[in-house]
Amino acid sequence: MIEFFYRTVLIGIGATALLDMWALFLQRFFSIPAPNWKLVGRWFCHIAEGKVFHDDIALAPPFPHEHAVGWLGHYAVGIVYAGLLLALARPDWPAAPSLAPALALGLVTVGAGWFLLQPGMGAGIAASKRPNARQVRAINIAGHVVFGLGLYGSALLIR
Repeated sequence: MIEFFYRTVLIGIGATALLDMWALFLQRFFSIPAPNWKLVGRWFCHIAEGKVFHDDIALAPPFPHEHAVGWLGHYAVGIVYAGLLLALARPDWPAAPSLAPALALGLVTVGAGWFLLQPGMGAGIAASKRPNARQVRAINIAGHVVFGLGLYGSALLIR
């Protein structure tokens, strides 16, 4: 159990860090804004009070330390996804990681953003209320592919 836990944490942090580097790359070279972890933190804080869906999270009452909550929540979700991968993959996957399960999980997790996070923050299902919804969706898919690659790469590094 200890081994499962430490692998989960390391793989989740590694994959999430790669996703963050991807966001910095997009910001620097393509002027695509980085995720606003402060507003994600606000959303997490409102969830703790029982409110999941907002018309516009930017207009919702702020919380102290919501930026830190957003970053911590972002990494916690990455760690949970890594644990899900380790729980669902074949038992020998950590010793001999393969790309397909990691990429598959990365792509499946796009659904959490499209059907929970984005509607919860007021952007609609799959960012449907945003004027650049197609761009947001493409960036989401690419980011989750990068996250899947990060799951695989992190597992390779610690095997």
